[in-house]
Amino acid sequence: MAQEESIAIDPANIEQNQECFKCHGYSTFSYFNSNTEREVKQRMNPYFIIDSLEYYASNHRTFLCGDCHSSECGEFPHSGQARMEPKFSCMDCHAGDDTHSQYNFEKIEEDFHKSVHSSKHLDDFTCSLCHNPHTYKISARTNEKVADFILYDNEICLSCHANLSKYQLLTTKDNPNVLETHAWLPNQVLHFSKVRCIECHTEINNEILVAHNVLPKELAVKSCVECHSKNSRLLASLYKYQFTNKRSDLGFSNDAILEESYVIGANRNYYLNAISIILFGLVVVVLLIHASLRIIFNSKKRHE
Repeated sequence: MAQEESIAIDPANIEQNQECFKCHGYSTFSYFNSNTEREVKQRMNPYFIIDSLEYYASNHRTFLCGDCHSSECGEFPHSGQARMEPKFSCMDCHAGDDTHSQYNFEKIEEDFHKSVHSSKHLDDFTCSLCHNPHTYKISARTNEKVADFILYDNEICLSCHANLSKYQLLTTKDNPNVLETHAWLPNQVLHFSKVRCIECHTEINNEILVAHNVLPKELAVKSCVECHSKNSRLLASLYKYQFTNKRSDLGFSNDAILEESYVIGANRNYYLNAISIILFGLVVVVLLIHASLRIIFNSKKRHE
């Protein structure tokens, strides 16, 4: 289960985990080969190298390696049986988790199972493909700047969609060229740095903070007014946490967005709008009065 940042790490856990990190924390490892009766040094599979600094900054940092991995992994070299055992799934811990009920994991799982990631790849697409359990940390519920978690979350998507070797774990197709498939989008660089992929590629779900129902590409949002309007969908996605936790009395609509960026059509100020309308109305009234006086004055002049 994800851990709050305030929870201290038990030094005994760090010491016990070091038994794993002394191999999995480095690019090489050594062991005694009883068949040849000699010490052997080999390269560690790069996909099995875990950065201990990243791990102890992650949400699972208070865990023992053995909390998720088979007890047989405590024997070294690991047995073939230990490698073949099914891994724990995230919901083995997170289902019915009252301690972290605010995350609504059951609804997240339900939303995910509707997505193309789940429906097209069934059991092959797991939570850990996007949320690396050794490094993942929540970002949308923190006080970080929105720009920071946009970058963090988009890197999760690009770790597959811009990485052929990982993409082909699930398909034999080439991964799409992100720039080419978004060629229709104006100001690509600005959009990519200011919004997450999921803003346009998921269905909004008001029961969870971050939507997990990734839609087929044909249903992706392509209408500018979906975001660039007073009822911007960004308030129900990217800025949902800020919008539900902050309020402004300065008259701005969508002020949660305004703290980070200006979105044309979405950021307006009630008072400025009212003042503008009043001023415009006064100008029209002055023009009408001016025109009426000229008509009256010219009419009198002709009669003289």
